[in-house]
Amino acid sequence: MKTSVKATLIAIAVAVVLLIVGIVYALSQRAATPESPEGGQLQTVRTDSHVLDEGGADAVTVVEFLDFECEACAAFYPIVEDLRASFEGDITYVVRYFPLPGHVNSTQAALAAEAAAQQDRFEDMYHALFETQTEWAHSDVETPAAFRGIAEDLGLDMAAYDAAIADPATLQRVQADKTDGEKLGVSSTPSFFIDGAPVELQDWDDLEQAIEKAVDG
Repeated sequence: MKTSVKATLIAIAVAVVLLIVGIVYALSQRAATPESPEGGQLQTVRTDSHVLDEGGADAVTVVEFLDFECEACAAFYPIVEDLRASFEGDITYVVRYFPLPGHVNSTQAALAAEAAAQQDRFEDMYHALFETQTEWAHSDVETPAAFRGIAEDLGLDMAAYDAAIADPATLQRVQADKTDGEKLGVSSTPSFFIDGAPVELQDWDDLEQAIEKAVDG
């Protein structure tokens, strides 16, 4: 066999092998793409998600994954409150938990919010946690007593609150939000989604502009 023909055949064989490897890799990556437990596209909102504002069937859905101990979330808190007021009736605003591992009290804060939610007081606890963040954040150890004190100040049924905090299902509910967030690519807080699409934040008014565009569109 001539050298040139042999070299051509080898080149073709190598190309075929590389093509097969590429196809296998692509299929493996596709198979590894995370899906929601129900299958299909990943969900930014679930039936048990906490809705602060319900804008109706035609409203734009804004979802925030947050960590109550996160300083950036606290900085966005007044911005979010202004936007909720400005776009009242035009948006459905949803809050989901995403406690970060570097924040010692973030899970405790989320548990407090979820326990309050079981008494239909989620929004009251949501406000209280951000308004008192400097009092309990950045501790070296978890301080559940601080959140119990907030619950008492809100006038919650403390027996029900304590039972909810102790119930493993409450922690599972918090972790379910975080799992969804991770599958959606959330790695930091706050992270926002508008009608299922992630919002890129470069400037403080990027969220407002994204909501306005979605509402007007």
